[in-house]
Amino acid sequence: MSYKTILVHCDASKTVDHQMAVATELTERFGAHLIGLHARPPFESPNYIDIGVPMGPLLDAYEQSVNAEQAAAAAAFDKSVKGKHLATEWRVVDGYPDDELTVNARYADLLVVGQSDRKNTSPIPGGLPEAVALSTGRPVLVVPQIGADKPPGSVVMLCWSASRESARAAVDALPFLKAAREVIVLVVDPQTSANGHGPEPGADVATWLARHGVKVTVQRDVAADADVGNVILSRAADHDVDLIVMGIYGHSRLREVVLGGVSRTLLSSMTVPVLMSH
Repeated sequence: MSYKTILVHCDASKTVDHQMAVATELTERFGAHLIGLHARPPFESPNYIDIGVPMGPLLDAYEQSVNAEQAAAAAAFDKSVKGKHLATEWRVVDGYPDDELTVNARYADLLVVGQSDRKNTSPIPGGLPEAVALSTGRPVLVVPQIGADKPPGSVVMLCWSASRESARAAVDALPFLKAAREVIVLVVDPQTSANGHGPEPGADVATWLARHGVKVTVQRDVAADADVGNVILSRAADHDVDLIVMGIYGHSRLREVVLGGVSRTLLSSMTVPVLMSH
C-alpha cells in the first residue's frame, strides 16, 4: 500500500503555502500524482436585502472576489510545483469546499488540507478538515497554520483506543508507519476487555504493526483530571513527534460538525501535522 494519488486543498488563505509544501514533498516521496483543487463557493444573496434592490452590483462583487481567490490559489499551486518533476493536475470546481473535497477525495489516497482558522468565521461550523474527514471515507492530513518544521513521518505517534476509528486510522497511515524511524503507540487510560484492548493494552496492535515491519514501542499513560487531547499533545512534544495519527470521533450532518473532546483539542491546538480517519 502506498499513496499514489494525493489531493490538496488550494484555497486563497495566507497559510496555503504550508499545506502545499507538505503535499508536494509527499508527492515526491511516494512517487504520487498530485491534484490541486480549488472550490468556488456559490453566490449567496444577503437575507436582509429588500425586494427591488438591484442584484447586479452584488453579483459583480461576488465574481471579482471568487476570481481573485481562484487566481491566488492557482498562483500558490504553480509556485509550489515549479521546478519539481511531479505529475500534477489543477482542478477548479463550483461548490462549497467541504462538499467538493469530500467527493474528490474518494478518488485519492490522501487528502491534504490546512488547519481551520479559529479566528475567522466559516460557513462550515466546526471547520473544514473535520467536516471532510467525517464524510469522505479517506485519510485527511491536516497541516498546522504554523506549518511543518520538517517533513512528517520520521517519528510518528499513533493514538490507539482499540476502537473502529483508531483501527481505520492505523491502516490508512501504514505508508507512513512502515517508513518511520520510530512509531510510538500511545494508549491513554486503557480499559482491558476481551472486545477491545485485550489483557495487555497496546500489545495486540504492536504485534500487528511489527508484522508489517514497523519499528514500534508502546507507551501507556493516564489522563487523570487532564484532557486526553492535551496528554497526546504533551507526549508528542516530549518525543519530538512530527506526525500524529488518530481516529476522529463525531458526526457531520446538515453542514454541522459535532466532535469528540479529544478530536476538538488536537485540531484546535495542533503543532505538528495530524493524519485523521473516521
